[in-house]
Amino acid sequence: MQYHLFGSAAPKTLQKMRRNQAGWSIDTLQSVAVENGVGWRRPGNGGSHVIFSASGVREIVSVPAKRPIKSVYIKQFLALIDSAVEVKQDENKNESKP
Repeated sequence: MQYHLFGSAAPKTLQKMRRNQAGWSIDTLQSVAVENGVGWRRPGNGGSHVIFSASGVREIVSVPAKRPIKSVYIKQFLALIDSAVEVKQDENKNESKP
């Protein structure tokens, strides 16, 4: 199962990911990460894992790049996305206060 993201498809992809954590590709995770302000890197010369991290979030998630990605990694990834969105919302609240 592979989903391609076009514009506003990221929220729908996140909903699908929450319902079914099996069979996602690393390309989809990378796209969802970028849409939600989460960075990613692949250490070395095309290492076997992709590392996701977000500013203001202590946790990082290291996901094997091979397919299919196990559901445990998708759960960790979703938790990271949720934390990153929460941090961003808190930052926006603090900026809007006088």
